[in-house]
Amino acid sequence: MSDDRLIDAGRRVLRLESDAVRGVEQRLDGRFTRAIELLKASTGRVIVTGVGKSGIIARKIAATLTSTGTPASWIHPVDSLHGDLGLIGPRDIAIVLSKSGETDELGGLLGELQRMQVPVIALTGVADSMLGRAATVVLECAVSEEACPHDLAPTSSTTAALALGDALAVVLLEEKGFKREDFARLHPGGRLGRKLLLRARDVMIPPGALLAPDATMREAVMLLAHQRGLAMIAREGRLSGVLTAGDLSRLAERHTEVLTLQVDSVMTRTPKRCGPDEFAAAVVGQMERAGVMALPVVTDEDRIVGVVHLHDLMRAGAV
Repeated sequence: MSDDRLIDAGRRVLRLESDAVRGVEQRLDGRFTRAIELLKASTGRVIVTGVGKSGIIARKIAATLTSTGTPASWIHPVDSLHGDLGLIGPRDIAIVLSKSGETDELGGLLGELQRMQVPVIALTGVADSMLGRAATVVLECAVSEEACPHDLAPTSSTTAALALGDALAVVLLEEKGFKREDFARLHPGGRLGRKLLLRARDVMIPPGALLAPDATMREAVMLLAHQRGLAMIAREGRLSGVLTAGDLSRLAERHTEVLTLQVDSVMTRTPKRCGPDEFAAAVVGQMERAGVMALPVVTDEDRIVGVVHLHDLMRAGAV
């Protein structure tokens, strides 16, 4: 195949799979709401299962639910009948995946789930199937065509089921009020965990010398040179304003006697600031929106306890 034909073939696959997800989106209705209500009300674990490629997607959905605050376990429907059924309790809820809804290996497990009165949310392409009839709620994820050129290998259908599982997990975390700090608590390892757990107090440096409001710009220039471009003005340790190297440049364009000016006549009186317990990622966002490279770190009473610089945040992995 030529390069152009290979690219066209790849685009065809991506187009068919994106169409499949769009079709699931358009069919979403009150049954999705009911599924979210069941998941939110459950006091047990979410059991996610499927066979073959559906089983692989089920594993991923279980992992996403668990990492976003909803304990979930994947089980194989056959293994469930040979001991793993002990993982399922009467307070649990099940999500069962099957494109056809007629997979033989699911029959025994569905019977046991009904016996234990465990609600079943079915993700299937056929609502009127064995799985659909046994389910408490059916979420249809039918596709018109697999991306496989023979319309055989599960491709578009598994993508649609995966996207629907993600929709359940994400809406559920929003309904539960799952926050960034909750996510950080469940992801303590690796760069993501460090980024989410990092706070301003972990990165800030001591405030250094502070200027009095009646100090001159000559004193401010000296301080700016030694304190990485940010001079803080304070009354009795409380933040009154700031001066930056950029402020100095702009002042020099307008005044010939810049060094004789008093800092409280030119300082920014309502500067951006952050608290020591603010998440570092949020501090970075505030800096980006304000277009600044450093922020004073203050207590609730505006007492200056440090300063945080963008370069330090970057080195610490908050960006």
